[in-house]
Amino acid sequence: MPRYFFHVIHHRRRLDQEGKDLPDRHAAWKAAVETAGQRLKGLDGKPKPECDWRIEVTDEFQKTLYALHIGAERPR
Repeated sequence: MPRYFFHVIHHRRRLDQEGKDLPDRHAAWKAAVETAGQRLKGLDGKPKPECDWRIEVTDEFQKTLYALHIGAERPR
């Protein structure tokens, strides 16, 4: 089973050293979306506008497969 890594970039790059064994890319995308949702929920409204972050999904060769961007902005 392939291994996928979920790196979080917010002010600095936090590399996922363990990764997860998942059956395919579709499962890796689903895990990235679920992880993003959990992280947003855990922030409990603390992020400020203009504070962007993202999750990069890479394969076992560190090839980026997906990048999920989370951003907030204040309307002008």
